[in-house]
Amino acid sequence: MASAAGGAPCRSPLAWLFALAAALFFASWYLLLDSAAGHPAHRPHHQGLHLGGGGRRTGRKCDPAKALLRVFMYDLPPEFHFGLLDWNPPAGAGSVWPDVTGAAVPEYPGGLNLQHSIEYWLTLDLLASEQGAPTPCTAVRVRNASDADVVLVPFFASLSFNRHSRVVPPARASEDRALQRRLLRYLAARPEWRRTGGRDHVVLAHHPNGMLDARYRLWPCVFVLCDFGRYPPSVASLDKDVIAPYRHVLPSFAANDTAGYDERPTMLYFQGAIYRKDGGFIRQELYYLLKDEKDVHFSFGSVAGNGIEQATQGMRASKFCLNIAGDTPSSNRLFDSIVSHCVPIIISDDIELPFEDVLDYSKFCVIVRGEDAVKKDFLMNLIKGISREDWTRMWNRLKEVEKHFEYQYPSQTDDAVQMIWKAIARKVPSIRLKINRLRRFSRFETNKTNEAPPQSSSWLQNQVP
Repeated sequence: MASAAGGAPCRSPLAWLFALAAALFFASWYLLLDSAAGHPAHRPHHQGLHLGGGGRRTGRKCDPAKALLRVFMYDLPPEFHFGLLDWNPPAGAGSVWPDVTGAAVPEYPGGLNLQHSIEYWLTLDLLASEQGAPTPCTAVRVRNASDADVVLVPFFASLSFNRHSRVVPPARASEDRALQRRLLRYLAARPEWRRTGGRDHVVLAHHPNGMLDARYRLWPCVFVLCDFGRYPPSVASLDKDVIAPYRHVLPSFAANDTAGYDERPTMLYFQGAIYRKDGGFIRQELYYLLKDEKDVHFSFGSVAGNGIEQATQGMRASKFCLNIAGDTPSSNRLFDSIVSHCVPIIISDDIELPFEDVLDYSKFCVIVRGEDAVKKDFLMNLIKGISREDWTRMWNRLKEVEKHFEYQYPSQTDDAVQMIWKAIARKVPSIRLKINRLRRFSRFETNKTNEAPPQSSSWLQNQVP
């Protein structure tokens, strides 16, 4: 008994130390596995548009004093924005906007609808700045228009065209056209429009046919577009408007992609519609020039069936990807090439490239004049003359810049959403100049442009059908 009683104090500390060591061991393994998996909120959102995922997105509300761009956004009725996604405000909510901090953010339709979805991403980010959801706070929503640099018109024009551009009998006009007319009437009644004639208003019309009727009456505004192919210079130009990238349809390649020069057996790749109208005739000419060339894939293709999967595999296995003018100067193919790390060859004389005032596309693209591209052997000789080292430099640069063409929610620093806000911010000095010139003679009653001018002095009001 005595020996047993005397041994207990010696074994107890040893057992305690063993238990502590075991607990620390298992805890360290748990933390290691958890960090390797990554928290869902921080996983990059590249493909699907499922924005839920459990829990609330909480952060800090953005400080307007620290923001690059202060934005006043109209509280348009839901029929102009998230109502087009079949979203309705909860009963008694008292707001026309969804709660973007939770899991119930309305989702955008997939497929080719995605390529012109910029209105959705920018509106979500602006709502996040006010509601306290995560955002880099480049642009911040303000409630007083006098504190704002620009005024955003949150009409999902591209989605409206995609869903409601057809006339449904017995109606004599499409719902898309009816929405545009209601929008014009709404703006004409707003003091924010009357004060500046719309010159500080930002209109998102990325689809080439978006705002097809209203665009000619909103010409003083800053348009955010994919290109100027279907706009006369009197309505849209690089001087006042912003070019934004398409949302890519193909999935992004891994950021640590190591499929370099030798791992890409196809020299030149194109898959898409070959016979196009307008400037797209060049596709047909290039097809007959290149279809029999060795290591060149030039064929018809679409998103139907497994078209997206085929294009993904094809671009990732190619050194160069053709981006040729079609019905319009631009297409989402350029941005599919970028996220596939396939060096783009751009053949479109009238194309305008997003953020070209801050990005040098010659560092990661090859840009060819149309008249040169259709010369026999010109394009193949040009490509074959690009050395492995030069191609690798462009390939590495592609991986550096691809983040600038990524739309996602929550938005991240220097992604497409933040780059667009910055591009709009760079227009602000020009906007202020135009507004100040407009006010030169405002001291005279006949030219006064205050918040409540006579009905006849509102240019837009006189234009509403």
